[in-house]
Amino acid sequence: MVGILFALLAGAAMSFQGVMNTRLSDEAGLLEANLFVQGTAFALSLVAVLAVGGGNLSAVVKPDWIYRMGGALGLVITITVMVAVKNLSASVAVPVILIAQLAVAAMIDAFGWLGQERVAFGWNKYVGLALMTGGVLLFKMKF
Repeated sequence: MVGILFALLAGAAMSFQGVMNTRLSDEAGLLEANLFVQGTAFALSLVAVLAVGGGNLSAVVKPDWIYRMGGALGLVITITVMVAVKNLSASVAVPVILIAQLAVAAMIDAFGWLGQERVAFGWNKYVGLALMTGGVLLFKMKF
């Protein structure tokens, strides 16, 4: 249940953040807004580590390099969400992003990429992706 609550919170936060970052980029510029957003996240993360961190910061260099690329993906995510929301609207960009997330997550599970345990990708998942895609197309249609 905790996982579902946090997933719902993440989804809501991502929707708000996408719009907030896009409005910021309208005024400041795409890369400038990204610098501010990522810088704020860094500063708050530093405060959190200093205040309550209980892990081992020096251990982040131990895993394979690919696992340290999440920060670089954060840059890609922030910029591409801003561009998507600006060009599509939040109500279209967010579900398209979710479909892409679900499709890639299913591939990661199905093929066991990045050390994930393999999870079968059955017909029901294909149907689910198709229904989500159809829903976005219906949502975007103007009658």
